[in-house]
Amino acid sequence: MLEQQTARAEEELRRPALALFLSGLTAGLDVGFGPFAMAVNTTLFKGTLPDPIITLLNANLYSIGFVFVVLGYSALFTEQTASAVQPVLSRRASAGSLFRLWAIVLTANILGAALFSSFAAILGPALNVVEPRVLGEIAHRMVAKPWWVMLLSGVAAGWLMGLLAWLVTAARDTTSQLICVWLTTMLIGLSGMHHSIAGTVEILMGLFAGAGATASGYLTFLVWSVLGNALGGVFFVAGLKYSHIRKSVEE
Repeated sequence: MLEQQTARAEEELRRPALALFLSGLTAGLDVGFGPFAMAVNTTLFKGTLPDPIITLLNANLYSIGFVFVVLGYSALFTEQTASAVQPVLSRRASAGSLFRLWAIVLTANILGAALFSSFAAILGPALNVVEPRVLGEIAHRMVAKPWWVMLLSGVAAGWLMGLLAWLVTAARDTTSQLICVWLTTMLIGLSGMHHSIAGTVEILMGLFAGAGATASGYLTFLVWSVLGNALGGVFFVAGLKYSHIRKSVEE
């Protein structure tokens, strides 16, 4: 499995910049359907269903965008942090190629998420399925935490996304991959962890809807969540898993 994932990561590192950018842009757009579905669900059932039930439903809906991204083989930064570092650790690729991939994919993801957010902030209220107030509530959940909570929460989310990359590689069929994506990202949504790209959609939908989110709040979130996601994916998953599997192979 390690060799399979490393080979796939090498292919990603060699991809042309435009191909990486378009793949990252697609991922940023697609992942937004999860937070949008959460907003629709909250608007429709707030006051009708108990809040814990709505929270549980939202956690499952949060996974939708990740299903689209992972099964559609789009490039998502939080997956690339773990998988793309493995060729570098095995000295089959340079650190420069890794940072190039991260920069392109992260930029494209954020742009795609921002485009989706502006679209959703207009369409949701126009269809009468999303209230701007709800978009503000979803955004507030992401930005209301202290910086150190965002950082640690981002580490946990990056850790889970790194594990997801391993699990999807190990899965033998599409159904197994679907279950892996759903379980992993549902936990992120249920816990309110800070995922840099999905969280971008959650915050910017509120910002574009004029529902209380601020640009400074978003930038604070982005800095700490990206750092946390990278630390979680690289250290806990790529570093530790690579080290113990490589050691086992050598023995």
